[in-house]
Amino acid sequence: MEGPADRFKWFGEGFEGFPKILPDDCVQYTLYLIDAKLSSLEVRAQLREVQTAATALCKHLLKDFIWQREEFRLELKQEDGLSFLQGRTNFGDSVEDEWLIVYLLRELSKQFPQTWSRVIDSDGEFLLVEAADTLPTWLNPEVAENRVWISNGSLLIIPKERRKDKAHAGSLRLDDALSFIQDRRTDLLHLPAIESEAFYRLRRYPAQIQDSLHQGLITIPRKLAYVLHEKAAYISPAVEAFYLRDPIALRPLQSQRPSKLLFSPEDFVTVSVKFTKVGFAQLKGQDFETPRAWTTSNTRVRDVFGQKGYEMGMKVTCGFEMLMSDPQNIDKKLVREINLLLEDLQAGEEHLPSDQEMSEWECRDDDESWLDINFEDFEKELSGRYGQTPLGRSAGFGDKTAHENLRRMVSRFEKFLDDDDGAVQGAEFLDDMDNDNDSDNLDAPTSGESEEQDNEKEPDYDEDRFASMMKEMMGLPATGTTDSSHTLTTNRDPFPIPRAESDGADEAKEIRRVMHQMETELRDVGALSLEPPPIDKTIRKKPLPSLEKSDRNAAITQISRPHETPQDQSSSDDEGELDIDFKRAKEVLDQFTAI
Repeated sequence: MEGPADRFKWFGEGFEGFPKILPDDCVQYTLYLIDAKLSSLEVRAQLREVQTAATALCKHLLKDFIWQREEFRLELKQEDGLSFLQGRTNFGDSVEDEWLIVYLLRELSKQFPQTWSRVIDSDGEFLLVEAADTLPTWLNPEVAENRVWISNGSLLIIPKERRKDKAHAGSLRLDDALSFIQDRRTDLLHLPAIESEAFYRLRRYPAQIQDSLHQGLITIPRKLAYVLHEKAAYISPAVEAFYLRDPIALRPLQSQRPSKLLFSPEDFVTVSVKFTKVGFAQLKGQDFETPRAWTTSNTRVRDVFGQKGYEMGMKVTCGFEMLMSDPQNIDKKLVREINLLLEDLQAGEEHLPSDQEMSEWECRDDDESWLDINFEDFEKELSGRYGQTPLGRSAGFGDKTAHENLRRMVSRFEKFLDDDDGAVQGAEFLDDMDNDNDSDNLDAPTSGESEEQDNEKEPDYDEDRFASMMKEMMGLPATGTTDSSHTLTTNRDPFPIPRAESDGADEAKEIRRVMHQMETELRDVGALSLEPPPIDKTIRKKPLPSLEKSDRNAAITQISRPHETPQDQSSSDDEGELDIDFKRAKEVLDQFTAI
């Protein structure tokens, strides 16, 4: 049986397989414990301690927190004799969940300084993307893999080293990175400018954890209120089922008998439900036609409980109905948990909460102004005129994080536009380290190339003079001239060459010399005469000694119709056409090709 490496022999030597790319909206995080003094068993034991500490940290910081799609989790794994903790989380549309994971990893690294963490997403080393304007020139995406690590709360970077093998210059394998950390830990780079930019979004944590949630009053069936009270996190998959619905998912809601629904539209109550801000915005922004099963209770319930709470409650309830009725979700953990709760209710082991019991539940209705965008304030944000109201309150839209992120984005964009060091590959941001790493930039132009580029000058192209010269070569009257004896050699150079270059001037003189010889010999054979004498065979066989072979070939490409006399110019202009004697032109071409 062939091994894993044998499967790639067809691609040639050195090919070890295609690079692994994470799915969109996914973040992968890995924790290593690097200590040469520990055995493999001791490493695994300490990794289990880290795993337990991570669970405790989540319980402490993420109490009643709702993840948009998947939660943070670490699993103990082993590959090639190396033990480590690894996890992957699909954060959906909530980027805040991704940065929350970075915050948790940094906190764990403070508790366990001997651990080394790296985190990537579908963009690769996204921490470097955040710090793009502070990176040295050598730290580009081609060499960044396996170089960025989090340890003891700091961001550390493995420096680039020169390699004799240019095919792998700059690249760094994982085992080489771990060996570097173990043997040369003091050589790691800790750059405060890069770290502050990479961790910029973490400055508001842990307060940001609760700020990413929204709580509001909605009207839903009592049975669903009981389910959500048992576990608030059930709301996220239901919101996603509603947001990503299709015609097939809507079929259960078209039933004529509401009693067939799992959460039938009856026995309504108004409760406070917690959402992620992303999920709440997704529900709020969706237009949804009232399902057939809800039409009977639509008007009555809306009058009693109000339009706002009823519409949001209808969307949430329909989302749960679509989630539970989809056969693809039968094996999902949360669907099984909800089914167990409903089975306990049906068996009488549990009972629905009474109005008195529900009155003791938390009742909160958060302000929804963060959903609104005032376009005047938006313009002020972009123009940098963001300020304070007379009462001292912030004037603007969204939350504080949106304000700060927008200002940083605009400032970076302005810096990019003002950057004179940008290249065709993109913006190049330089810092104090660049001078130390210039030697690492293999693509940088040499000083000789730079001087060449500086000395290059654009030729002075005169369109009118060029057109006049072309007319003379084709035997047409030049505009504004009455002299019939037009020549290719004029007092002014039709192709001016920069005089600073002596070689260019000599070349121009040589071109004019060849063109003059060409015109003379064309006249000798009668090619430029309107009514030339008959061409006999002696002329056809007469050699042209004054022209070199290369000059003759050039002359052949320049043959055109003869000059017109001044008497014929008026008639030619009236006709607006070129009267070409194709027979005579063919004879001339035959003569030159026979030489």
